[in-house]
This record gives sequence, C-alpha cells and structure tokens, in this order.
Amino acid sequence: MNNPSQRYWLVKQEPAAYSWETFIRDQQTEWTGVRNFQARNNLRAMHQGDYVLFYQSVTNPAVIGVAEVMKEAYSDPTATEGDWVSVVLKPCYALKYPVSLASIKTDSALSNMALIKQSRLSVMPVAEKEFLRIIDLGSALDHSI
Repeated sequence: MNNPSQRYWLVKQEPAAYSWETFIRDQQTEWTGVRNFQARNNLRAMHQGDYVLFYQSVTNPAVIGVAEVMKEAYSDPTATEGDWVSVVLKPCYALKYPVSLASIKTDSALSNMALIKQSRLSVMPVAEKEFLRIIDLGSALDHSI
C-alpha cells in the first residue's frame, strides 16, 4: 500500500445477486450492470492495482472482503444502450471480522465516508485512511496487500 497513486474504492452487492463466496469461487468477475452515472464515473476512475472494499448490502450490511482491480473500465457487455462501463475485479482476502454498517456509522474516523453520506451509491471512492481503518477494524487475516 505504499504506491502514492494507489486509490481505494467500495463496491456494494446484494448477497442474493452475487455473494462474496461466489466471487471467491469465480476468482474474478466483470463488475457489470452499474446504471448510475456517478457510480459509472467512479468505475471509469479505477486503475489496475487499486484496492476495493467488497460490501454486502441488504442482509447484514458489512464490508466483508478486499478485492483488486485487474482490468480498467471498458464497455459493459450487459448494456444494450448507453455509455456504461465495467471493470474486472479479483478477490484478495476476506476480513476476519465483517465491519458492519453500524460500526462504520459509529466510528469517528469513518464519519465522512461516502457509504454514510451517499448510502444508495453502488460504487464509491474511499480515502486511504478510511480503507486502512476498515482493514484494522476487520482484523484482516493478511495485511500483505
């Protein structure tokens, strides 16, 4: 995490639509289907090697893992019209302890996170200090990224 151009992100997914377990089994995935302009612009800003917090929404909302951007934005193959993009993500590791939305909301170091301020956005930037705090709270199994 010593790359000065490193950026950090959070993506949301409902476990019923695409779970962390499925992501691990697949070993990588195209992050398709984003149909919000701000989220699309965030996908476009991702660079290969950026780290991404995987947040499961709806049921037990929490950050549960870390992924890496493997391929930068390209035309979303699921889009039938419009200027939508996808990226390819690869799972890195699960957090030992999921970091719940309730924990995030009560942690003063995370009070400015987009997850709290723009709760409906599915792809959002995360400040480095927020990323590191989430990793710390989740007592990551492996800090070697």
